Amino acid sequence: MTLLNPFSRIAAVSCLSAMLTLNVAFAQPAEKPFEPSVGQEGKDVIWVPTPQALVDKMLDMAKVTAKDNLVDLGSGDGRTVITAAKRGVTARGIEYNPDMVALSRANAAKEGVGDKATFEQADIFVTDFSKADVVTMFLLTSLNAKLRPTILDMKPGTRVVSNTFDMGEWKADEEAVVTQGCTSYCKAYFWIVPAKVDGSWAMDKGELEIKQTFQNFTGTIKNGNVITPVTNGKLKGDEITFTAGGTDYAGKVNGATIEGTTKSGAKWQAKRGA
Repeated sequence: MTLLNPFSRIAAVSCLSAMLTLNVAFAQPAEKPFEPSVGQEGKDVIWVPTPQALVDKMLDMAKVTAKDNLVDLGSGDGRTVITAAKRGVTARGIEYNPDMVALSRANAAKEGVGDKATFEQADIFVTDFSKADVVTMFLLTSLNAKLRPTILDMKPGTRVVSNTFDMGEWKADEEAVVTQGCTSYCKAYFWIVPAKVDGSWAMDKGELEIKQTFQNFTGTIKNGNVITPVTNGKLKGDEITFTAGGTDYAGKVNGATIEGTTKSGAKWQAKRGA
């Protein structure tokens, strides 16, 4: 029998402990990469991926170009942002789940668009996306309605596309259903944020009174004792058209001024009244 002095015993025990620790470390299975599952719980909705065919259709409806800045609200695995980036769009995803954000960044890097596609871990209801030219989303109608005031405060002409769910009383400017390459959640709704024209406008001859309901409006033109109804009032971003007294008007809203021409080519102007 060989006897060890106290210092040798300590060294032997330390060596054995290190070997056991090393063996346990090697025995641990490698951490499995995060994989999203359809129906997984999120902050506001469960996660369901948008079919790629519908992603393409939504971007087509918005007529995205390389000049646009796109924001995807609740960006999930990042496919809408990445697809937009592949078209040259500067695209940003806002997603609450940090694992989905990390996955999206990895997917963007894998597709070679990490410079155009960025992702932010944040709450869509408190994050500023007011500078976007295009907004995409796949939420519920109730959540769309909650976001609606924020979206309507965005600059006129902002394009908005939603997968499957509408915005309640704010009716879509366009709807589309994808029938190929899509078996569920295949409908898209498209809106253009209208300029705000509700109220009184002073014209060269008379006063234009507008009652606006999103992109549609009614009203009157009052000139002295003569009151002429306004019909067919439409807004497409900052572009305005209507008919009054048999005359078709078209113009552009620029803050507190509207300038345009009638169908006959006559110029007209209106300025916000007091």
